[in-house]
Order: sequence, then C-alpha cells, then structure tokens
Amino acid sequence: MPSDDRRLQARRKPRQVRAELTRERILTAAAHVFAEHGYAAGTTNRIAERAGISIGSLYQYFPNKDAILAELLVRHIDRGRWTSADQLDLSPGTLEALVRALVRDAIDNHRDDPQLLRIMIEQAPVSRDLLDTIDRHGKMRVGQVRDLLARHPDVGVRDLDTAAELIVFTVETNTHRAMADPRTTGMEALENELVAMVTRYLRGDRPAPGGQADVR
Repeated sequence: MPSDDRRLQARRKPRQVRAELTRERILTAAAHVFAEHGYAAGTTNRIAERAGISIGSLYQYFPNKDAILAELLVRHIDRGRWTSADQLDLSPGTLEALVRALVRDAIDNHRDDPQLLRIMIEQAPVSRDLLDTIDRHGKMRVGQVRDLLARHPDVGVRDLDTAAELIVFTVETNTHRAMADPRTTGMEALENELVAMVTRYLRGDRPAPGGQADVR
C-alpha cells in the first residue's frame, strides 16, 4: 500500500528558474549525502548544508527526507527509460543481437551510484506518484519490446504480450539487483546469462522427448 502521500508530497512546486535550481540543488545534495552517509545518517540538516541553503529553505520544498528520497526514486525511473527501438544497435540482426541490445541498454540505464540505488530500493516509501511512474514506464517498455519481437522472424513464442512482460520484468529485476550490489554478480556475466536465457526462450526452445534440449 502507498504511504501517506501528504508526507511525501513536495511542498513547493517551482514556477521560476531560481526555485527550480534550488530544488535541483537539494535533490543533488541528497543523492550525495545518502550515498556517503547512508539513509539513517542522511539527515535534512546534512542535505541542507551540502546544498548550501538553510534548513528552513529546504523545508519550503520538501517536508522531510522521505519525500526527498521518494522524488529521487521517481526521477531514477523516469531517467531509466529504454532507448527507442529505432535507436538500438541491432546489427547484425540476429535474435541474440536484439536481446543483447535490450539487456545492455537496461544495464547502462542503471549505472547510478550502487549505494544510492540500494538505498532507494530498500528505503524509499511507496507513494502514489511512484506507483503511477512504475506503471507508466512499465507499459511503455513492454510496448517497445513487443514491437521489436513482432518484427523479428526468429521469435518463436506465440503470446507476444506475455513474452514482452516477462522479458521486461526479468531484465529489470535482475539488473536492479546486480547494480545495487555489484559484488553478487559481475556485469559481464549477468549480461551474458540474461542474453542466453532470454534468447532461448524467445526462440521457443523446448525440451525434446527424452529430456534433451531442442538445439537450433
């Protein structure tokens, strides 16, 4: 369930350039403070000091650090949109190349500070704005992937809608987990294994009679 949205709503919506710049300074400072000190020690006083403003000025924009972290996570998701299909490097045109382009694009979009990413995943409160952002971008990404699958002759799955949802969820979840704690899995290994797994699935590979894989 979403947290109480009133606690997470920004108090002041910038209408002038100066106010927008101040809000940006707060968010940038918070990202550094959370990454350096952790969330518990990342107080609004430290954020205000890092931003070079008074604590009173900070509270004109955000009621608390939960609201700041919630906004940082929404922005992370907004920035993490997948490259549009016509901009992806799909050469030489194989199905594996298509999948690798999708996986690599997702990894590139999550190369934020791993400590900050971990804090956002573990600590950010669930607001209505966050849920709406996740839903909006999820639908956009699923639509992009479905269009790519529909155009590729080597795709062997029948239900493209379900396949696109599974691919987006699998790639996004594993990328977030690995980027938040890069010690668990090397990025190269993660990319190669995701590419191999998704490619086999899209080809429609199924175990042959006797338990042997159908190698194409």
